[in-house]
Amino acid sequence: MARYQLTLAYDGTDFFGSQRQAKKRTVQGELEKALRGLGWADRAVLLSGRTDTGVHATGQVAACDLDWTHTGDELVRALNAKLPDDISVWDAQIVRDDFHPRFDAASRTYSYQLFCDALRNPIRERFAWRVNHTLDDELLKKASRALTGTHDFSSFGSATTPKGTTVRTVKKATWHRIAKDQWRFEVEADAFLYRMVRRLVFVQVAAGQGKIRPDAIAEGLARQAGNRKRSGLPSGLAPAHGLTLIEVKY
Repeated sequence: MARYQLTLAYDGTDFFGSQRQAKKRTVQGELEKALRGLGWADRAVLLSGRTDTGVHATGQVAACDLDWTHTGDELVRALNAKLPDDISVWDAQIVRDDFHPRFDAASRTYSYQLFCDALRNPIRERFAWRVNHTLDDELLKKASRALTGTHDFSSFGSATTPKGTTVRTVKKATWHRIAKDQWRFEVEADAFLYRMVRRLVFVQVAAGQGKIRPDAIAEGLARQAGNRKRSGLPSGLAPAHGLTLIEVKY
């Protein structure tokens, strides 16, 4: 018996998030079903964090205790043979017995993709948010600069536990123009609030379209948080389908 760290990738379109739910299809539920086919009998696998309905991943991390006498590569192949096409295990390795993918994480990195087009594009919109009005690169960069550092982000999300803190440390927040009409936002933090990345993107896009001043984000963070109306920032969330969990560092 050993504890295995599994790295997962999935297309979140047809999942009701990553965390197991009764009578709903989830990433955790499908992974546990595949593990049971290999003799796993525990109650639940551990995840590095929860992703919402429609959110994707290329670097979700899970852990489980398994009696497996073959190599990690063979475990990857055995699990992928039992998993559905929209989820895959990319890596499996033995870790210490008390390893926890959530509590041992040093940081997490998300990527958000969007593009500008007046017409619907069903193929691109599976993994990116389509916005109608173009974005100003300089305004986006100015908006993102205010996010790095340690702040109370409660105007950008809610705590993940009832009495949890809303203070987070953002290590990196950068925009990349990857095509004439397409942008990618990457953000790394010690942890994230519930729906924090989607709200960060929504507010920055408002700045990038000239709807708010880029300085409004810094001003909103500086105000007493907890009330989005008092923050002076627009309400709203970027759609889930543009968001991907790309890495968890330990």
